[in-house]
Amino acid sequence: MKKNIQFGETVEGYNIPVLNEREIRAAAGILFLVIFFALILIMFKNDFLLAKYSITIFLTDFIVRVFVSPRFSPTLIIGRLIVRNQVPEYVGAKQKKFTWMVGVGLSGTMFIFMVLVNSYSPITGIICLLCLIFLFFESAFGICLACKVYKIVYQEKAQYCPGEVCDVKARQDIQKTSPAQLLIILGFIAYITLTAVLFNDQLSKKPYDLFGIFGTEKSK
Repeated sequence: MKKNIQFGETVEGYNIPVLNEREIRAAAGILFLVIFFALILIMFKNDFLLAKYSITIFLTDFIVRVFVSPRFSPTLIIGRLIVRNQVPEYVGAKQKKFTWMVGVGLSGTMFIFMVLVNSYSPITGIICLLCLIFLFFESAFGICLACKVYKIVYQEKAQYCPGEVCDVKARQDIQKTSPAQLLIILGFIAYITLTAVLFNDQLSKKPYDLFGIFGTEKSK
């Protein structure tokens, strides 16, 4: 029973409890997708129903992670099923617990304002944006933003960070960015800007139903 409720897994070769970063990223992607669609419904249809459900799910899932065990988190279990054929990438459990405590605080605040009080404000908007940013960076880049302040709060170095970002090391050649590559980025930004300036009117036109299967009129 103790093994089931401990925070993190005991893995040979690691001197602290660890978690599988791959399933954490998968779970973050799932939550990001749900919250993103909820935000879209709010922005374009003024529909808050999915947002209220997603906030409740978010808060419940993170409470289970922090106060029970990550082993029983529904989204982490789904994430484990999705990435079960991938080689695990281990990350220290302690800094993840800190991150998820931040998640409990943010989602708890959202739950109070939007679900219990049934209100919205700049506060809920900012918190929702923060959650999306945290989840996006975790799922897309494997970067835990809340983990960045772990060292400040606990006055100790985090262990076993994804991609070994906690360890100071020289970048390999394949990780280095040349001046030419930086110029490509600037050129790409200029290309997008120029496209927007020259073709905005054309791109702003509503597409017409090519085969007429949706019953819409051809745009003029």
